[in-house]
Amino acid sequence: MPFFSIIIVSWNALHHLKTYFPSVAATDYPHYEIILADNASTDGSKQWIRENYPHVKIAEFDNNYGYCGGNNRAVPHANGDILIFLNNDVRVEPNWLNGIATCFQKDNKIAAVQPKMLWEEDPSYFEYAGAAGGFLDKFGYPLCRGRIFDTLEKDQGQYDYESDIFWASGAALAVRKELFEKVGPFDEDFEFHMEEIDLCWRLWNMGYHVRYCPESIVYHLGGGSLPMDSPRKLYYNYRNNLRMIWKNSSAGSIAWQFIGRYLLDIASALKTLTDGDTKSFKAICRAHYDFWKGFHNTYQKRHLLQQQRKVEDNPPAMLNKAIVWEYFIKGKQKFSEIFSQ
Repeated sequence: MPFFSIIIVSWNALHHLKTYFPSVAATDYPHYEIILADNASTDGSKQWIRENYPHVKIAEFDNNYGYCGGNNRAVPHANGDILIFLNNDVRVEPNWLNGIATCFQKDNKIAAVQPKMLWEEDPSYFEYAGAAGGFLDKFGYPLCRGRIFDTLEKDQGQYDYESDIFWASGAALAVRKELFEKVGPFDEDFEFHMEEIDLCWRLWNMGYHVRYCPESIVYHLGGGSLPMDSPRKLYYNYRNNLRMIWKNSSAGSIAWQFIGRYLLDIASALKTLTDGDTKSFKAICRAHYDFWKGFHNTYQKRHLLQQQRKVEDNPPAMLNKAIVWEYFIKGKQKFSEIFSQ
Protein backbone atom coordinates (compact mmCIF):
# COMPACT_ATOMS: atom_id res chain seq x y z
CA MET A 1 0.00 0.00 0.00
CA PRO A 2 1.36 3.45 -0.88
CA PHE A 3 2.39 5.91 1.80
CA PHE A 4 0.53 9.24 1.57
CA SER A 5 1.73 12.71 2.55
CA ILE A 6 -1.34 14.91 3.04
CA ILE A 7 -0.32 18.56 2.64
CA ILE A 8 -2.69 21.26 3.84
CA VAL A 9 -1.73 24.85 3.07
CA SER A 10 -3.22 27.40 5.43
CA TRP A 11 -2.97 31.10 6.15
CA ASN A 12 -4.90 32.57 9.08
CA ALA A 13 -7.65 29.95 8.67
CA LEU A 14 -7.88 28.59 12.20
CA HIS A 15 -11.68 28.55 11.89
CA HIS A 16 -11.42 26.14 8.95
CA LEU A 17 -8.82 23.99 10.67
CA LYS A 18 -11.02 23.58 13.74
CA THR A 19 -13.96 22.55 11.54
CA TYR A 20 -12.35 20.32 8.92
CA PHE A 21 -8.98 19.12 10.21
CA PRO A 22 -10.44 16.59 12.71
CA SER A 23 -11.91 14.53 9.83
CA VAL A 24 -8.50 14.38 8.12
CA ALA A 25 -6.79 13.38 11.37
CA ALA A 26 -9.38 10.58 11.76
CA THR A 27 -8.43 9.00 8.42
CA ASP A 28 -8.64 5.21 8.63
CA TYR A 29 -5.60 4.10 6.62
CA PRO A 30 -2.37 2.51 7.84
CA HIS A 31 0.28 4.57 6.02
CA TYR A 32 0.00 8.35 5.92
CA GLU A 33 1.34 11.56 7.40
CA ILE A 34 -0.17 15.04 7.61
CA ILE A 35 1.81 18.20 6.96
CA LEU A 36 0.43 21.64 7.77
CA ALA A 37 2.08 24.10 5.39
CA ASP A 38 1.66 27.34 7.31
CA ASN A 39 2.02 30.54 5.29
CA ALA A 40 3.08 32.73 8.23
CA SER A 41 -0.27 32.62 10.03
CA THR A 42 -0.78 34.94 13.00
CA ASP A 43 -4.10 33.54 14.27
CA GLY A 44 -2.76 30.71 16.44
CA SER A 45 -3.10 27.97 13.79
CA LYS A 46 0.28 26.39 14.53
CA GLN A 47 -0.28 26.47 18.28
CA TRP A 48 -3.68 24.80 17.93
CA ILE A 49 -2.24 22.00 15.78
CA ARG A 50 0.66 21.44 18.22
CA GLU A 51 -1.67 21.24 21.21
CA ASN A 52 -4.33 19.02 19.65
CA TYR A 53 -2.43 17.00 17.01
CA PRO A 54 1.20 16.78 18.13
CA HIS A 55 1.96 14.04 15.56
CA VAL A 56 1.29 16.42 12.66
CA LYS A 57 4.30 17.95 10.90
CA ILE A 58 4.34 21.72 10.55
CA ALA A 59 6.23 23.34 7.72
CA GLU A 60 6.56 26.98 8.78
CA PHE A 61 7.15 29.66 6.15
CA ASP A 62 8.22 33.27 6.52
CA ASN A 63 5.57 34.69 4.20
CA ASN A 64 2.19 33.97 2.62
CA TYR A 65 3.18 32.10 -0.54
CA GLY A 66 -0.37 31.21 -1.50
CA TYR A 67 -1.53 27.83 -2.74
CA CYS A 68 1.24 27.26 -5.29
CA GLY A 69 4.16 28.50 -3.24
CA GLY A 70 3.00 26.95 0.02
CA ASN A 71 2.53 23.52 -1.52
CA ASN A 72 5.79 23.68 -3.46
CA ARG A 73 7.72 24.54 -0.30
CA ALA A 74 6.02 21.78 1.69
CA VAL A 75 6.93 18.95 -0.70
CA PRO A 76 10.55 18.60 0.58
CA HIS A 77 9.08 17.87 4.03
CA ALA A 78 7.02 14.95 2.65
CA ASN A 79 8.13 11.33 2.98
CA GLY A 80 5.23 9.74 1.11
CA ASP A 81 5.09 8.01 -2.26
CA ILE A 82 1.91 9.96 -3.02
CA LEU A 83 1.35 13.62 -2.28
CA ILE A 84 -2.18 14.82 -1.55
CA PHE A 85 -2.72 18.55 -1.80
CA LEU A 86 -5.82 19.12 0.31
CA ASN A 87 -7.57 22.43 0.94
CA ASN A 88 -8.12 23.43 4.55
CA ASP A 89 -11.91 23.55 4.00
CA VAL A 90 -12.29 19.90 2.93
CA ARG A 91 -13.99 17.23 5.06
CA VAL A 92 -13.11 13.62 4.24
CA GLU A 93 -14.68 10.21 4.77
CA PRO A 94 -12.67 7.96 7.13
CA ASN A 95 -11.76 5.50 4.37
CA TRP A 96 -11.16 8.07 1.65
CA LEU A 97 -7.55 7.00 0.99
CA ASN A 98 -8.36 3.36 0.24
CA GLY A 99 -9.90 3.95 -3.17
CA ILE A 100 -7.15 6.37 -4.18
CA ALA A 101 -4.50 3.83 -3.15
CA THR A 102 -6.15 1.10 -5.22
CA CYS A 103 -6.38 3.41 -8.21
CA PHE A 104 -2.66 4.19 -8.15
CA GLN A 105 -1.80 0.51 -7.78
CA LYS A 106 -3.64 -0.44 -10.97
CA ASP A 107 -1.29 1.29 -13.38
CA ASN A 108 2.02 3.11 -12.91
CA LYS A 109 1.02 5.41 -15.79
CA ILE A 110 -1.62 6.96 -13.53
CA ALA A 111 0.11 10.11 -12.31
CA ALA A 112 -2.70 11.88 -10.47
CA VAL A 113 -6.09 11.02 -8.97
CA GLN A 114 -9.09 13.04 -7.84
CA PRO A 115 -11.81 11.76 -5.48
CA LYS A 116 -15.50 12.50 -5.91
CA MET A 117 -16.06 16.01 -4.58
CA LEU A 118 -19.41 16.93 -3.06
CA TRP A 119 -20.58 20.28 -1.76
CA GLU A 120 -20.17 20.64 1.99
CA GLU A 121 -23.22 22.89 2.33
CA ASP A 122 -25.45 20.39 0.50
CA PRO A 123 -23.80 16.99 -0.08
CA SER A 124 -26.55 15.93 -2.46
CA TYR A 125 -24.88 18.20 -5.05
CA PHE A 126 -21.49 18.05 -6.67
CA GLU A 127 -18.98 20.70 -5.66
CA TYR A 128 -17.94 23.56 -7.94
CA ALA A 129 -14.15 23.17 -7.94
CA GLY A 130 -13.84 19.51 -8.93
CA ALA A 131 -17.15 17.62 -8.91
CA ALA A 132 -16.61 14.29 -10.72
CA GLY A 133 -13.42 15.28 -12.48
CA GLY A 134 -12.25 18.16 -14.65
CA PHE A 135 -12.05 18.57 -18.42
CA LEU A 136 -11.17 21.23 -20.99
CA ASP A 137 -13.24 21.96 -24.07
CA LYS A 138 -11.66 22.51 -27.50
CA PHE A 139 -10.85 26.15 -26.67
CA GLY A 140 -9.44 25.47 -23.22
CA TYR A 141 -12.50 26.30 -21.10
CA PRO A 142 -12.45 24.31 -17.83
CA LEU A 143 -15.54 22.36 -16.81
CA CYS A 144 -16.38 19.37 -14.64
CA ARG A 145 -18.64 16.39 -14.79
CA GLY A 146 -21.34 17.61 -12.45
CA ARG A 147 -20.58 21.33 -12.87
CA ILE A 148 -20.64 23.46 -16.00
CA PHE A 149 -20.11 27.19 -15.42
CA ASP A 150 -22.39 27.96 -12.43
CA THR A 151 -24.74 24.99 -12.85
CA LEU A 152 -24.29 22.17 -10.32
CA GLU A 153 -25.80 18.72 -10.79
CA LYS A 154 -27.21 16.52 -8.07
CA ASP A 155 -25.16 13.42 -7.37
CA GLN A 156 -27.41 10.56 -8.42
CA GLY A 157 -24.64 8.10 -9.14
CA GLN A 158 -24.43 9.15 -12.77
CA TYR A 159 -20.62 9.47 -12.60
CA ASP A 160 -19.85 6.59 -10.26
CA TYR A 161 -17.33 4.93 -12.54
CA GLU A 162 -13.57 5.26 -12.60
CA SER A 163 -12.26 6.97 -15.73
CA ASP A 164 -9.63 9.25 -17.19
CA ILE A 165 -10.17 12.97 -16.69
CA PHE A 166 -8.20 15.91 -18.01
CA TRP A 167 -7.48 17.52 -14.64
CA ALA A 168 -7.89 16.86 -10.95
CA SER A 169 -9.02 19.65 -8.65
CA GLY A 170 -6.37 21.29 -6.49
CA ALA A 171 -8.78 21.11 -3.57
CA ALA A 172 -8.04 17.37 -3.30
CA LEU A 173 -5.27 16.41 -5.71
CA ALA A 174 -3.29 13.19 -5.28
CA VAL A 175 -0.10 12.92 -7.37
CA ARG A 176 2.93 10.67 -7.35
CA LYS A 177 5.73 12.53 -5.58
CA GLU A 178 8.36 11.33 -8.05
CA LEU A 179 6.38 12.74 -10.99
CA PHE A 180 5.50 15.99 -9.22
CA GLU A 181 9.21 16.59 -8.68
CA LYS A 182 9.96 15.61 -12.28
CA VAL A 183 7.15 17.45 -14.10
CA GLY A 184 6.18 20.04 -11.50
CA PRO A 185 6.17 22.05 -9.42
CA PHE A 186 3.07 24.26 -9.47
CA ASP A 187 3.72 27.32 -11.60
CA GLU A 188 3.95 30.12 -9.03
CA ASP A 189 3.41 32.74 -11.73
CA PHE A 190 -0.23 31.60 -11.70
CA GLU A 191 -0.63 32.70 -8.02
CA PHE A 192 -4.24 31.44 -7.84
CA HIS A 193 -6.45 29.26 -10.05
CA MET A 194 -5.74 26.74 -12.81
CA GLU A 195 -2.30 25.81 -11.51
CA GLU A 196 -3.57 22.24 -11.03
CA ILE A 197 -4.94 22.14 -14.60
CA ASP A 198 -1.58 23.34 -15.86
CA LEU A 199 0.18 20.60 -13.88
CA CYS A 200 -2.18 17.88 -15.11
CA TRP A 201 -1.76 19.02 -18.72
CA ARG A 202 2.00 18.72 -18.33
CA LEU A 203 1.56 15.20 -16.93
CA TRP A 204 -0.58 14.21 -19.93
CA ASN A 205 2.02 15.66 -22.31
CA MET A 206 4.66 13.49 -20.65
CA GLY A 207 2.62 10.37 -21.39
CA TYR A 208 0.86 9.90 -18.05
CA HIS A 209 -2.84 9.75 -17.14
CA VAL A 210 -5.10 11.52 -14.63
CA ARG A 211 -7.95 9.51 -13.09
CA TYR A 212 -11.22 10.06 -11.27
CA CYS A 213 -11.89 7.77 -8.28
CA PRO A 214 -15.57 7.74 -7.17
CA GLU A 215 -14.82 5.24 -4.39
CA SER A 216 -13.15 8.10 -2.50
CA ILE A 217 -15.46 10.88 -1.33
CA VAL A 218 -14.64 14.31 0.09
CA TYR A 219 -16.75 17.38 0.85
CA HIS A 220 -15.51 20.86 -0.08
CA LEU A 221 -16.84 24.16 1.19
CA GLY A 222 -15.11 26.31 -1.45
CA GLY A 223 -14.77 30.05 -1.94
CA GLY A 224 -12.36 30.40 0.95
CA SER A 225 -9.59 32.26 -0.85
CA LEU A 226 -11.63 34.28 -3.34
CA PRO A 227 -15.44 34.69 -3.49
CA MET A 228 -17.16 33.30 -6.57
CA ASP A 229 -18.19 36.75 -7.83
CA SER A 230 -14.83 38.41 -7.16
CA PRO A 231 -13.35 40.45 -10.05
CA ARG A 232 -9.96 39.33 -8.79
CA LYS A 233 -10.98 35.69 -9.25
CA LEU A 234 -12.16 36.54 -12.77
CA TYR A 235 -8.83 38.19 -13.49
CA TYR A 236 -6.82 35.11 -12.46
CA ASN A 237 -9.08 32.78 -14.43
CA TYR A 238 -8.73 34.72 -17.68
CA ARG A 239 -5.02 35.48 -17.38
CA ASN A 240 -4.01 32.01 -16.27
CA ASN A 241 -6.12 30.28 -18.89
CA LEU A 242 -4.24 32.09 -21.65
CA ARG A 243 -0.90 31.24 -20.04
CA MET A 244 -1.89 27.60 -19.63
CA ILE A 245 -2.98 27.20 -23.26
CA TRP A 246 0.15 28.88 -24.57
CA LYS A 247 2.44 26.73 -22.41
CA ASN A 248 0.89 23.34 -23.06
CA SER A 249 -1.12 23.19 -26.28
CA SER A 250 0.32 21.01 -29.02
CA ALA A 251 2.16 22.50 -32.00
CA GLY A 252 -0.71 21.47 -34.26
CA SER A 253 -3.43 23.17 -32.24
CA ILE A 254 -1.85 26.18 -30.53
CA ALA A 255 -2.84 28.67 -33.25
CA TRP A 256 -6.55 27.91 -33.58
CA GLN A 257 -6.99 27.05 -29.90
CA PHE A 258 -5.39 30.24 -28.64
CA ILE A 259 -7.08 32.50 -31.21
CA GLY A 260 -10.45 30.87 -30.54
CA ARG A 261 -10.13 31.39 -26.81
CA TYR A 262 -8.91 34.95 -27.29
CA LEU A 263 -11.90 35.87 -29.45
CA LEU A 264 -14.28 34.32 -26.92
CA ASP A 265 -12.62 36.40 -24.19
CA ILE A 266 -13.23 39.56 -26.22
CA ALA A 267 -16.89 38.61 -26.65
CA SER A 268 -17.14 37.94 -22.91
CA ALA A 269 -15.59 41.31 -22.07
CA LEU A 270 -17.98 43.13 -24.39
CA LYS A 271 -20.94 41.36 -22.80
CA THR A 272 -19.91 42.47 -19.31
CA LEU A 273 -19.64 46.03 -20.60
CA THR A 274 -23.08 45.81 -22.22
CA ASP A 275 -24.48 44.49 -18.94
CA GLY A 276 -22.97 47.45 -17.10
CA ASP A 277 -20.54 45.27 -15.14
CA THR A 278 -17.53 47.56 -15.40
CA LYS A 279 -15.58 45.77 -12.66
CA SER A 280 -15.62 42.49 -14.57
CA PHE A 281 -14.79 44.28 -17.82
CA LYS A 282 -11.75 45.89 -16.24
CA ALA A 283 -10.68 42.56 -14.71
CA ILE A 284 -10.75 40.82 -18.11
CA CYS A 285 -8.89 43.69 -19.80
CA ARG A 286 -6.24 43.70 -17.08
CA ALA A 287 -5.89 39.91 -17.39
CA HIS A 288 -5.11 40.24 -21.09
CA TYR A 289 -2.77 43.15 -20.53
CA ASP A 290 -0.79 41.22 -17.90
CA PHE A 291 -0.73 38.14 -20.09
CA TRP A 292 1.02 40.06 -22.85
CA LYS A 293 3.20 41.90 -20.35
CA GLY A 294 4.57 38.56 -19.13
CA PHE A 295 4.44 36.84 -22.51
CA HIS A 296 8.20 36.47 -22.91
CA ASN A 297 8.37 34.42 -19.73
CA THR A 298 5.43 32.27 -20.83
CA TYR A 299 7.01 31.78 -24.26
CA GLN A 300 10.25 30.58 -22.69
CA LYS A 301 8.32 28.08 -20.56
CA ARG A 302 6.53 26.78 -23.63
CA HIS A 303 9.81 26.33 -25.47
CA LEU A 304 11.19 24.19 -22.63
CA LEU A 305 8.00 22.18 -22.12
CA GLN A 306 7.60 21.42 -25.81
CA GLN A 307 11.14 20.01 -25.88
CA GLN A 308 10.33 17.74 -22.94
CA ARG A 309 6.90 16.48 -24.03
CA LYS A 310 6.51 12.83 -25.05
CA VAL A 311 3.08 13.07 -26.71
CA GLU A 312 2.63 15.15 -29.86
CA ASP A 313 -1.14 15.69 -29.76
CA ASN A 314 -3.36 17.20 -27.08
CA PRO A 315 -4.60 14.70 -24.46
CA PRO A 316 -7.49 12.42 -25.49
CA ALA A 317 -9.34 13.73 -22.43
CA MET A 318 -9.62 17.15 -24.10
CA LEU A 319 -13.21 17.42 -25.32
CA ASN A 320 -14.00 18.19 -28.94
CA LYS A 321 -16.88 20.63 -28.46
CA ALA A 322 -17.17 24.30 -27.52
CA ILE A 323 -18.81 24.53 -24.10
CA VAL A 324 -19.80 28.20 -24.55
CA TRP A 325 -21.88 27.25 -27.61
CA GLU A 326 -23.40 24.16 -25.99
CA TYR A 327 -24.27 25.86 -22.71
CA PHE A 328 -25.31 29.39 -23.65
CA ILE A 329 -26.66 28.90 -27.18
CA LYS A 330 -28.03 25.35 -27.14
CA GLY A 331 -29.04 25.46 -23.47
CA LYS A 332 -27.42 22.19 -22.43
CA GLN A 333 -26.42 22.39 -18.76
CA LYS A 334 -25.40 18.84 -17.88
CA PHE A 335 -22.17 17.15 -18.89
CA SER A 336 -24.05 14.01 -19.94
CA GLU A 337 -26.23 16.07 -22.30
CA ILE A 338 -23.22 17.43 -24.16
CA PHE A 339 -20.52 14.78 -24.05
CA SER A 340 -20.81 11.04 -24.37
CA GLN A 341 -18.24 9.00 -22.44
